Order: sequence, then structure tokens, then C-alpha cells
Amino acid sequence: MFLWRPALKASVDSELCVGCGTCEEICPAVFQLVDGKSHVKVEMVPAREEAACKSAEKNCLTSAISIE
Repeated sequence: MFLWRPALKASVDSELCVGCGTCEEICPAVFQLVDGKSHVKVEMVPAREEAACKSAEKNCLTSAISIE
């Protein structure tokens, strides 16, 4: 049985981001460094990337990533 649930949305607080690149290493499908700061590449997190995206949030050195 398939249970529907809304897609997750990732965001990066550019004021907190120090551009270490950990998020891009963990989840390159969602995060990308541009001009020394992390940016979200896709508005909604693909289901197959949810675990990696949550790991990127957890491992962000400055807690700049939010997953909702």
C-alpha cells in the first residue's frame, strides 16, 4: 500500500552558511556551492534523496540548512 506524503523542501540560510561544502558532498542532487555559499538546486527534495538531504542538514557545521 502506498501512503502519500508531501515532499520535503530544503533551504539554506546564506547568512549562516560558511561554504564548507559538506552538504554538497553528502547530497549533490540537492545542494551546490556557488560563489562560496551553498544553494539549493531543486525546490522540492526528490523522495530518493530525502535521507541524504536530512543527513546534510544534520551535518551542517553552522545549522544553515533547514528541511521542512
